[in-house]
Amino acid sequence: MPVIDHRRRRLGIAAGTALLTLTVAGCSGLGRTAVGPVIYTTERDAVVLVNSPSVKGCHRLAPAGAKEVVNETLIDIILYRTRDCTGPGTTYLATTLSDVNAASALPWRSFSTVH
Repeated sequence: MPVIDHRRRRLGIAAGTALLTLTVAGCSGLGRTAVGPVIYTTERDAVVLVNSPSVKGCHRLAPAGAKEVVNETLIDIILYRTRDCTGPGTTYLATTLSDVNAASALPWRSFSTVH
């Protein structure tokens, strides 16, 4: 086998491996989650645990909202006063931290992840 054919084969294998690696890496983010729980307390003192929420989209909290949130995931989250993760009055909650609402403040009603 000539040297040129051998080099082409190696180059083809290397290119195929690189494309396969990129394809797998691109698809691996489809089901990513924020590893760990988001724990919150409702106005009626019920404790709710949301384990490993998806990193995509808006996550609604209990209908009455939450007065305390603990972020034990590996990524930061943003808390919202609305049910659809929009509007003013957001709170940035870094990983492994918690936040408690003042008694006069509106409850948090949804959250999204920062990734």
